[in-house]
Amino acid sequence: MKTDERNTGSAGAEEFARLTDPFRRELLAYCYRMLGSVHDAEDLVQEVYLRAWRSYDAFDGRASLRTWLYRIATNTCLNALRHGSRRVMPSGLAAPSDDPPPPGNFAPEVTWLEPFSERLLGRAPEDPAAIVAARAGLRLALIAALQYLPGRQRAVVILRDVLAWPAADVAEMLGMTGAGVNSTLLRARARLERLVPASDEITEPDDPARRELLDRFAKAFEAVDIPAITRLLTEQAAWEMPPVPQWFSGREAIGRLLSTRLSPVPGVTRLVPTVANGQPAFGMYLRREDGVLRAHSLQVLTVTRSGITHISSFIDAGLFAYFDLPLVHADVR
Repeated sequence: MKTDERNTGSAGAEEFARLTDPFRRELLAYCYRMLGSVHDAEDLVQEVYLRAWRSYDAFDGRASLRTWLYRIATNTCLNALRHGSRRVMPSGLAAPSDDPPPPGNFAPEVTWLEPFSERLLGRAPEDPAAIVAARAGLRLALIAALQYLPGRQRAVVILRDVLAWPAADVAEMLGMTGAGVNSTLLRARARLERLVPASDEITEPDDPARRELLDRFAKAFEAVDIPAITRLLTEQAAWEMPPVPQWFSGREAIGRLLSTRLSPVPGVTRLVPTVANGQPAFGMYLRREDGVLRAHSLQVLTVTRSGITHISSFIDAGLFAYFDLPLVHADVR
């Protein structure tokens, strides 16, 4: 099709949608990795498609449509990063705390990292190796660590190490040389090695031992059996609860935290299993004064063969919609 015929009326819009819509979900995941926020990523993807439509008549086909869209997405993300705040987790702000904070001790002024629902990715790849790679590229610890890299380093790591783009394509996209891309990647990898914990022992969803451990965790949590919960944790396990700025490390400190935060009465909480960032997660419901179980927080767990090493409990009921979780639990048991 000639370039002057593309952007004319509904036929051009239909062609644009037909050709570009298949890339929307992967672009959302890419923007999330860059920004650390589902909300921001959704807004950015909308902007990417608007920019792409406006310049569609100038697309000459020398690069693939996918590469062209990623170039627009990368530039849009880099521009947003220049004008935004880095998204963080409590463990990135200070040393672990010993004293449990009072209820409602939030830090709304901090721009917090957000979890990502696998539902937003659509159909999973059929290749088991591709599934594992996709999950690894969304691990919460990796997304948190990426936020500490400069924008260009962040883009290079995601494009090269997560999405496996050729160095030449990344160089052309970012206006760099191949040597520049490789040098940037080495610097970024060195920093990530210091920031991302080892994940060699992280278990996959089909691991029977992991499923059994998660069942035990949910039962112990709902029964308010704090000793049973802490026995499922590793010695140096961490627990954080954005937007609460404090975080806790070690079984003893986490046990003290839970003893002050959880009601001693069984049945006050319900955990509904889901998946976030390729990791096991639970939607936590809390029974309010009216007796109704309402959405409270989303717990994302890092599980290894040694036990649970990390729990990120995002206290934000607004996240439940992304995971197809209702705001009110039916409480049928």
